[in-house]
Amino acid sequence: MSSNLEKETALVEAILYMEGDPLDEGGISRICGLSKEAITAALDNLAERYKAAGCGLELARIGGGIMISAKREYWDDLKDRYGKKTEGKISRAAMETLAIVAYSQPVTRAEIEKIRGVSADNMIRLLLEKSLVREAGKKDIPGRPVMYGTTKEFLKLFRMNSIAELPKLSDIDVEKFELVGEKY
Repeated sequence: MSSNLEKETALVEAILYMEGDPLDEGGISRICGLSKEAITAALDNLAERYKAAGCGLELARIGGGIMISAKREYWDDLKDRYGKKTEGKISRAAMETLAIVAYSQPVTRAEIEKIRGVSADNMIRLLLEKSLVREAGKKDIPGRPVMYGTTKEFLKLFRMNSIAELPKLSDIDVEKFELVGEKY
């Protein structure tokens, strides 16, 4: 490896470490002034370096960006101490509401309530405060209710690059997310 690539790799690694939040290649390029090709080569180099058995880090693609993270195999041992503060403070009711939003988005408060069978106002407010859900527009029906969707914080919390990485639902679970005559 050339010493130039070595320096570029070290620079990209330092940026990812200092930022803490996922960055895409364009964001890294704007910070350090390297070309996107140089960024890609440095990221490939880092990924290869992190594959070593004695390394506890990996490059994680989260929400369309890249960040340095503990390897998944070590996360269970570390999450109690280093996990997101929001992770331990989400009640079962909030998790149910979050799951409905994640699998049914965009979804309105009324649709969430039909699926859960109880009021969702407090849970939606809590999830908005924790930046796990966001307003995703208004539904084109009378009253134009707000529709909700998940955020990059949601993806980061659950270590996903996109919502497409959600576990597939079984047929029984799919039925829980259906309303009479309507699928979500």
